Amino acid sequence: MITNSAQQTQKIGNDFAQTLKGGEVICLYGDLGFGKTTFTQGLASGLGIQKRITSPTFTIIRQYNYSSSEQSESRSSNDVSSRQARTIKSLYHIDLYRIESEKDVEGLGLKEILEDKDSVVVIEWPEKLRVLLPEKRIDVRFEYIDGTKRTITIT
Repeated sequence: MITNSAQQTQKIGNDFAQTLKGGEVICLYGDLGFGKTTFTQGLASGLGIQKRITSPTFTIIRQYNYSSSEQSESRSSNDVSSRQARTIKSLYHIDLYRIESEKDVEGLGLKEILEDKDSVVVIEWPEKLRVLLPEKRIDVRFEYIDGTKRTITIT
């Protein structure tokens, strides 16, 4: 897919969220400023999360849980989102940009997070996890074309 703006990137993330059931690990590949967090904002919106999504560059992991009010609002506004709000309990947004090695993530509970079937896990800079990445995952690659134009490939 080709996107020409942050709004289009968010829409792609929002639309993609409609296909998720829970337990997915989504790995986002691309340089700084290529739209990874913007895509995650759209994905969170598509899952019915109404909180502001920011990059967890310094905190490494942010967890966004659904509250009952978000589930109620989601149920009334979109039937697909309401089904997801009941089955997907949270979104984990992980940013490994500042991680130097796999040892830096020991003690963060990543193994448990990656195995959580009631959540969706989004990882920016997943290449830093190397062998810790699950084989079963969704890879999303962001490539710069020019200006605000990007290519987003989901495999």
